[in-house]
Amino acid sequence: MLTCERSAIRVLIVDDHELTRLSLSLALRSHDDLELVGLASNGQEAIDLVSQQHPDVIILDLQMPVMDGLSASTLIKSAHPNIQIIAYSSLDDPQTEVMIQTAKIDAFCKKDIATLDLIQMVRQLGQQAANS
Repeated sequence: MLTCERSAIRVLIVDDHELTRLSLSLALRSHDDLELVGLASNGQEAIDLVSQQHPDVIILDLQMPVMDGLSASTLIKSAHPNIQIIAYSSLDDPQTEVMIQTAKIDAFCKKDIATLDLIQMVRQLGQQAANS
């Protein structure tokens, strides 16, 4: 049977702070159009989960142990160019701007973003992933 219903936007959260991962997962789970497909604590875990879970959108911290977010985003985008990546960071360093301009990311937001604004960003990028 064919259906016109759009499937939920599949989201992967990647952050080395457990409380951030759990807070974001709670925020996402309260929206029926978003599906949390995994939690990772570093870039290498993110790469492994991408291959298994096929997210539409990744919320990706920039500074993490094992593999940072910028390195992970480059590897993810080279293998899966349609995945949309939100760089999620608390950095306020001028060098960050240069890194972001050269990074393989689709959007950037600071960690002090309002939850509903982040959810809206995930939705917008999820629609772009679905259309590509």
